[in-house]
Amino acid sequence: MAGLSTLILLLCAAKDVVPSSSHWKPTWPSYRVPVILPQSTLNLDKPQFDAEARLEVVSPCGPACHKSSPLPTYEEVKNYLSYETLYANGSLTETEVGIYILSSSGGGSQGKSRTKRQIYGYDSRFSIFGKDFLLNYPFSTSVKLSTGCTGTLVAEKHVLTAAHCIHDGKSYVKGAQKLRVGFLKPKLKDGSKGANITNSAMPEKMKFQWIRVKRTHVPKGWIKGNANDIGMDYDYALLELKKPHKRKFMKIGVSPPARHLPGGRIHFSGYDNDRPGNLVYRFCDVKDETYDLLYQQCDAQPGASGSGVYVRMWKRQDNKWERKIIGIFSGHQWVDMNGTPQDFNVAVRITPLKYAQICYWIKGNYLDCREG
Repeated sequence: MAGLSTLILLLCAAKDVVPSSSHWKPTWPSYRVPVILPQSTLNLDKPQFDAEARLEVVSPCGPACHKSSPLPTYEEVKNYLSYETLYANGSLTETEVGIYILSSSGGGSQGKSRTKRQIYGYDSRFSIFGKDFLLNYPFSTSVKLSTGCTGTLVAEKHVLTAAHCIHDGKSYVKGAQKLRVGFLKPKLKDGSKGANITNSAMPEKMKFQWIRVKRTHVPKGWIKGNANDIGMDYDYALLELKKPHKRKFMKIGVSPPARHLPGGRIHFSGYDNDRPGNLVYRFCDVKDETYDLLYQQCDAQPGASGSGVYVRMWKRQDNKWERKIIGIFSGHQWVDMNGTPQDFNVAVRITPLKYAQICYWIKGNYLDCREG
């Protein structure tokens, strides 16, 4: 019974917000975040790295399907939030976690097979050209994974991405052991020595500079639940680089309800595979949501999965506007809406529990992860 009560507290944590007195601008709410701490770590056999990297995840379970699913028990939540850690030398560990609540004073049917276009009506994506944009925040936080996905810089050495870019739910993908992260940089012309001699009529050519990944965290909810759609809620992973990237990064935050988002919209940039070498930006309205997922129809193609979904809101404590990542773009869902097929693109929301987990992965100290 105590476990059930704790679970209810965990699931209600997102509703415990401080109301904003600044009604004229969207304000980041304050959340009480639970604590997630490692309890035990077990060494596993080295993985085979034999899965093919999939750049999109397809699921027939839409918003109504997810909303009707029973709430997980406390033990199930702990199981889903336990995680595997893959190291660059190929070794693998599994860590079980404990979840704690501190008092406030302590801080459908797929039908016929067809190509999933993920484009809705007119293509509303914008390719970002020129170093003045690509190398400036927030576009500079978007990076490319060597497995073909996108990631977002969330700390000095950490990249947030989708779990399916690393693991297909059963096995680690080919290339996961030697995973690299690519940063766009200007391609200097021979003999230019960095001089500004680019033709303003032509976009400046860019190239990727790659940094190896030291270790990767993937939640067990993705690994254990992918076959029955539980995994959709846990399609995220955190990469730790071997050295700092020295760029400005974007902080993570707990995802507010869709009705509290500025204009009800989300934004993200990614390396869509139909525009090779281009960083592609888009924004769109959120159409529906569950506790763990955002459903929208942002134009996107495979390769964009793993992008950080962000919004810009007013941070009352610092008296300034701030962008935060509130989700991870997962990919396409083909949903049977009362007998009518409908396309959605899905993003995994950063809930208070996921915030606590990802923040701990980054900082290694739960005291620095008390507010989302």
